[in-house]
Amino acid sequence: MLKKLATLSERLEEINRLMSSEGATNNMDAYRKLTQEHAEITPIVEQYHVFAQAEQDIAEAHAMLSDPDMKEFAQEEIASGKVKLETVEAELQKLLLPKDPNDDKNIFLEIRAGTGGDESGLFCGDLFRMYSRYAERQKWKVEVMSANESEVGGYKEIIAKIEGYGAYSKLKFESGGHRVQRVPDTETQGRIHTSACTVAVLAEADEINDIVINPADIRIDTYRASGAGGQHINKTDSAVRITHAPTGIVVECQEGRSQHANKAQAMAVLAARIKSKQVDEQQSKIASERKSLIGSGDRSERIRTYNYPQGRITDHRINLTLYKIDAITEGDMDELIGALSAEHQADLLASLGEDN
Repeated sequence: MLKKLATLSERLEEINRLMSSEGATNNMDAYRKLTQEHAEITPIVEQYHVFAQAEQDIAEAHAMLSDPDMKEFAQEEIASGKVKLETVEAELQKLLLPKDPNDDKNIFLEIRAGTGGDESGLFCGDLFRMYSRYAERQKWKVEVMSANESEVGGYKEIIAKIEGYGAYSKLKFESGGHRVQRVPDTETQGRIHTSACTVAVLAEADEINDIVINPADIRIDTYRASGAGGQHINKTDSAVRITHAPTGIVVECQEGRSQHANKAQAMAVLAARIKSKQVDEQQSKIASERKSLIGSGDRSERIRTYNYPQGRITDHRINLTLYKIDAITEGDMDELIGALSAEHQADLLASLGEDN
């Protein structure tokens, strides 16, 4: 590990030289890559320097042990130095964990109503509002790609693109089954009903590098956009449906103002779904017997329950219950997302320990 850290320290010095050199910004793509690498390496190198300083302090304290007047002070320095080394080493291990290549990417958020009829559609709308409010707090951009509104409010299905640095890293653990327990407005006897929705979080595919879609493998159909209450109705066939024959994936898009815009959006969603399918297949092949504590991300897996009468949200994967349902559904998701990320990090560290 120390050899790798020393190499990273040298690389940071090199990046600093490159970024401060004359003409560094002539090639903005290359400069952006350097700034991103600089941001990723800097916290690791800073901790490495703290680690090296702590080692040096301990070595100097050991040299003072032979002096009777300094022995007690030296022993205290050695003890505190060892504690510091352990803390810094643990932090370095976290910083050196393998990074998910999708973490910095934009996402497609897909929410679909499940069991529960009208109440499920309303819950679908509540979940979309929760994620939208969270995105606002992160200063991310939310764009609805496709929405199928239910008759009483909410959605049967809604697909949105969320653009912002780290969107996937924050929301990737949201994929799965979400369950709500509450008394619907239409319930006259005050009985609690249980409804469900499924959430899928897909990393946006890099058009050029990630997915190649053969035009011969897709069928594109156009039709007139329609919406509840006469919304979005137009007189041209601007809505687009794309069918990908090899995977059977079907994508529809009608929120754009033109057929060209809808086709471009549908192709982007298709690429993300194909990529997600490929990643799922790859992970299932290489998955060890030790299942991730965060769960498989399978959309059919029940991951969370929202109990309104008790004011609680329970994430079943990490046995976390928070009694702040109003705050969370208004977008205050930091504690929940932080706990999931921490558990995932602990799981990765445990896996590295098993491999060593």
